[in-house]
Amino acid sequence: MNKKKWLTAILIIGVLAIAFFWGGDYQKSPNKVANSSVETQVIEPENTASATNDDVEPTEAIATETTEITPSATPSETAKLIETLKPNESATPTEAVTPTGTAAPTEVVTPVATTKPAATKQPTATPKAAKTSVPETKATAKPVTKPDSKVATTETKQEPKKDKFLTDPVPSGKPKPVEWQDATVDKKKQLTATLSVSAATILDNMDIFNQDKLEVLPADGIIYKAQKVTFYEGESVFDVLLREMKKNKIHMEFSMTPIYNSNYIEGINNLYEFDAGELSGWMYKVNGWFPNYGSSRYVLKDGDVIDWVYTCDLGRDVGGYVATGGAQK
Repeated sequence: MNKKKWLTAILIIGVLAIAFFWGGDYQKSPNKVANSSVETQVIEPENTASATNDDVEPTEAIATETTEITPSATPSETAKLIETLKPNESATPTEAVTPTGTAAPTEVVTPVATTKPAATKQPTATPKAAKTSVPETKATAKPVTKPDSKVATTETKQEPKKDKFLTDPVPSGKPKPVEWQDATVDKKKQLTATLSVSAATILDNMDIFNQDKLEVLPADGIIYKAQKVTFYEGESVFDVLLREMKKNKIHMEFSMTPIYNSNYIEGINNLYEFDAGELSGWMYKVNGWFPNYGSSRYVLKDGDVIDWVYTCDLGRDVGGYVATGGAQK
């Protein structure tokens, strides 16, 4: 029994040695031997050898065999291996036949599968998202500047142009202001106008009126009854008022306001501004219109009607709110 066991062992070792030297001319790649798809292949030694020659292209076999040779192989073995892989020869050197007639799981014919992972490098399409963000910022930046420029132009158009003495544009059909320095008075030409001075609005606001001024307030509020007066060509509303108050010995106080280039009437008949509240003072109108500039700049014409009135509500109670910068009700 011992002799039979030894003979059997020697026979198996001899068969393995023959299989090693017959089909082991090249070293197998550990990665390919471990491949489950390759291990499951069982190739017939005689029947399938010819079929593989027809299916496998010569260029693929050469590429796979040359990449699988390791430095451990000798030059003579590599030369033999390359010669055996010519297009007209069989691919039997790639097979290791066992004594039982089955091919060893060493055949590797699908090197293409190992190169497929290279396709995973395609995520280069992701940088495209960065390109899309650039036009978005440009698109949002354009609508921001255009509306601003339009608003700026409309605001400048709506702002009225004032003269150097801060006077708003004069309504059409109304006389424009004339600077008293530029006015020329011709005393050879006498003209007539109607003048009146009234503080009747104080009578309707006695609750806010300064009680210390009751003795200077006329019973009917009329300080100077409407009457015709004579003036010279080129004179202003202020010139006529000053002359008539002096002639009739009626108190009058005024002051020059350089910023408006006109005299400001502070009080007439000892009735001053603020005597009937913080919105009270003297105003004037010519032909029913309250000019938006001082009386020293209004040059009279023949037949004009001049009315000096005392307001207790910034012109609202006498119809002159527009002249003070408000809206007429």
